[in-house]
Amino acid sequence: MPRSSESSQTDLFFRIFESRLKAPESPVKLPTSHAGSWYTDDGEELATEISGWLDQVKGVHPPYPIAGCKAVIAPHAGYSYSGAAAAWAYKSIDITGIKRVFILGPSHHLYVDGCALSRCKEYATPVGNLPLDLEIINELRDTGKFEDLDIEADEAEHSLEMHLPYVRTIFKGVDVSIVPIMVGAISRQSEVVYGQLLAPYLAREDTFCVVSSDFCHWGSRFSYTYYYPEPKPSSEPGLHLSRAIAPSSSHPIHESISRLDHEAMDILTIPSSSASEVHLEFARYLSKTKNTICGRHPIGVLLGVLATLEENKEVHPTIQWVRYEQSSACATIRDSSVSYACAWIRF
Repeated sequence: MPRSSESSQTDLFFRIFESRLKAPESPVKLPTSHAGSWYTDDGEELATEISGWLDQVKGVHPPYPIAGCKAVIAPHAGYSYSGAAAAWAYKSIDITGIKRVFILGPSHHLYVDGCALSRCKEYATPVGNLPLDLEIINELRDTGKFEDLDIEADEAEHSLEMHLPYVRTIFKGVDVSIVPIMVGAISRQSEVVYGQLLAPYLAREDTFCVVSSDFCHWGSRFSYTYYYPEPKPSSEPGLHLSRAIAPSSSHPIHESISRLDHEAMDILTIPSSSASEVHLEFARYLSKTKNTICGRHPIGVLLGVLATLEENKEVHPTIQWVRYEQSSACATIRDSSVSYACAWIRF
């Protein structure tokens, strides 16, 4: 039977709608898909929450903001879990002269064999919109090293979105743009390559970088139950808990998780050694423990940037960890938690 005029018009509508989704650029990333669930969609309430968390950050040394701070590592969970922790990273930022913020986040929903760029012109947040730096994004796109995100994948990824209200708040009243980059499950060598590519941009005095990462995701729901039977300085190797293997009464699970995360944080503290050596040691640690640090690849790209700048004798980087929290204190195999760690980076 011939298709009705109404059916043809409906098909045409959806073809036009789909073509707009695939357009090179969209005016605004709408809606902010996690607003109203992972954080409040009320702008005034959100501004008050973020300001309150920032005000709670006190007694740090050196005093905030950190002179010369060029990057931070901060978590991206729902704000009821990690909002207060993230303030310890964002409070360190000296906004003087900053015009551009790179945001490197891992992909949780989309397989990306490399890194990917947004096709939007602007991101929306309840506390104000953030324009994307289209000139820089197009320069990166022209290298041929980046994929393009479709709108659905862009909206679905929380590792980028959860940082936008904090960036907009910290840079309130400042003419700042962003360069969001989704980092896929790439090799250490690829992290080095992307680090070399991004290094000239992040070396600019007017450019800052946010690296988005939670730390250990522990529990059966995450298929990760790695456990140290004894606290440090014991060298007894880790094992995986199960219904048949219970934790030691002398070493609670949450303390083992803390030891596991702090091993990574200790490796990632610079100037303990050069950035390239830290990058290699971090890769060895991940291979050994399989710690579920979801931002391990964005962190690896940052290490690639630092190693490149070190090799060019441009910088002597510092990575300083300032906060560590867990979403809950795991005591049994039935429990689960996510860890949050914050650092500032100077180079």
